[in-house]
Amino acid sequence: MTTPYQQPGSYASPIPVRGASLGDALLSEWTKIRSVRSTMWTLGVMIVLMLGIGLGVAALVAAAGESAGIGDSSALGMGFFGVLPGSICVMTLGVLTIASEYSTGMIRTTLTACPSRGRVLAAKAVVFFLLVLTITTLVAGLVAVIQNAMVEAVEPTGDEWLRASVGVGLYTASLGLLSLAVGAMIRHSAGAITTMIGVMLLPLVAAMFMFSESLQDLQQFLLEWAIPSQLIGIYGEAASGGSSGPLGWEPVWIMLGLSLVALGGAYATMSSRDV
Repeated sequence: MTTPYQQPGSYASPIPVRGASLGDALLSEWTKIRSVRSTMWTLGVMIVLMLGIGLGVAALVAAAGESAGIGDSSALGMGFFGVLPGSICVMTLGVLTIASEYSTGMIRTTLTACPSRGRVLAAKAVVFFLLVLTITTLVAGLVAVIQNAMVEAVEPTGDEWLRASVGVGLYTASLGLLSLAVGAMIRHSAGAITTMIGVMLLPLVAAMFMFSESLQDLQQFLLEWAIPSQLIGIYGEAASGGSSGPLGWEPVWIMLGLSLVALGGAYATMSSRDV
């Protein structure tokens, strides 16, 4: 006998059907990000760069001894040299986390299983942020410990240790979130990666060619607020050469705020456009 809710000859699944929840979306995104090769390669190269360059610089400074000119600074600031190229790997992964699905058409399957674009974007952002934060914090902290043991310098304070590990991890993960948002808005992997590399390097390159006196204020602003300068600022005033730009925890909160604003723009873009 046909129920009022079932058309004659139609199929009724014996398996209960329910809508996808945020937990389902998080589990799906975690399965994706840990099973694709791009995650292994980008984060693997990031770890190699942070360890190789960071410890290589520490070895050179240790070999130079007093002639290295560290002065009253701690050895933790040398971690910047590995974090900067490593952050490019994080930006690449951030873009690929969402833009690659538009390139392959996988985004159609994702949105069919979970039609809520906000839920999909939130799940991608949370999984990506926590993964990058965990790995970057651990690697940056390990590099900081080894550098401090290799180089004879002033003993870092507790806040300096925290900024060189958790602060670097938060800033790098936030930079990756910004890249993820740009990837969602541009929906093209190569274009979004190129855009983010330009955002990172163009201010410094442009400032180098500002020779006019009328552009001195703009040049100083670009030099102080560029992403590499903010990374240096996380390690403290001595590492940033006494810059008047953001120092300490300020760059971390600035980048985190920018990434949240960009994610809002990505949500608005995804909600207003079809796949």
